[in-house]
Amino acid sequence: MRVLVCAKRVPAPGSRINITDDGMAVDDTNLGHTISPHEECALELAVQLVEAHGGESHALTLGVAAADEQCRWAASIGITKATLVDVGTMAWDPQRTARALIDAIRSIEQTDGAFDVIVFGNESADSGGFQVGIRVARALERPMVNAIKGVEIHPGVDGAGAMLAARRETDDGFEVYELPMPCAIGVKEGITWPRYPTMRGRLASKKLAVDTVSSDAAPGGQTMVRLHRPAEKVTETIILGNGPDAAPRAVELLKELGLWPEGSSS
Repeated sequence: MRVLVCAKRVPAPGSRINITDDGMAVDDTNLGHTISPHEECALELAVQLVEAHGGESHALTLGVAAADEQCRWAASIGITKATLVDVGTMAWDPQRTARALIDAIRSIEQTDGAFDVIVFGNESADSGGFQVGIRVARALERPMVNAIKGVEIHPGVDGAGAMLAARRETDDGFEVYELPMPCAIGVKEGITWPRYPTMRGRLASKKLAVDTVSSDAAPGGQTMVRLHRPAEKVTETIILGNGPDAAPRAVELLKELGLWPEGSSS
């Protein structure tokens, strides 16, 4: 089995995000970066699928040269190959991103053979566009389902091709989709629990030969006007007291909120 994961380098979730003065980019001065959380789980899924069924896992990312760090992190948890599409400082919209990934995937498959499963995060942690994976799957003519929280591989029987069963949660339970392989899926955080890199894995990742390529993909029809940083919400914490001395004030507050049972003694 050959599994490809498309993973994105993003600012670390929870970080304070500042915008450049011209409003056109994130100011990444002193800003940490990581792999988008959905895609961390996607990488773990790829490793687990190869552990269970044999084969090879491959990470593909599009970004600046520093995204080599994310390729090596993927290798440190067991991903066997990695490709970086280095975009330099060029502006990249979702359509252009999809076109570049499509070109890279076709090039890899022409050399190494088709991927049985291509895994995307349901959406990226920064832009949250929900569209790159769909665009890539459609261009490659592969069935795809998004928002997946469970995966099983059903080997082919009596000449039938292998199938991937993908499970998506709903308000009433879950839905199950059977996709003929090769296929693509978009997974959500929680489908797996990402493992921590081992020391051996970290050392091995330093030796990984990351295949770096460039792209001449044409821009799409979407244009960013400017980035807007919403106003910060400030909450005030009131300390009612310390130790037993806080109990009377806590009771008063519960009564004010209507949470103190009527007739109860204070």
